[in-house]
Amino acid sequence: MKARIFVTLKGGVLDPQGKAIHHALEGLGFSGVNDVRAGKLIELDVADGTSDEDIDAMCRKLLANTVIENYRIEKVA
Repeated sequence: MKARIFVTLKGGVLDPQGKAIHHALEGLGFSGVNDVRAGKLIELDVADGTSDEDIDAMCRKLLANTVIENYRIEKVA
């Protein structure tokens, strides 16, 4: 089974990577982009019996810094 973990910064947390992307887009002539927030995607290939609680624990303990980041788990068939 595959699980996708989407990790994003919480609102109000400074996102220098997002700002750099936004600046680069403007420099390339793309207008109309109001803001950019960068995140990360982690794809796990786990055993079929892996519980939702175990995946959530992986996120809380290692994959996301829950002080400044949110995460969302999506199971993939």
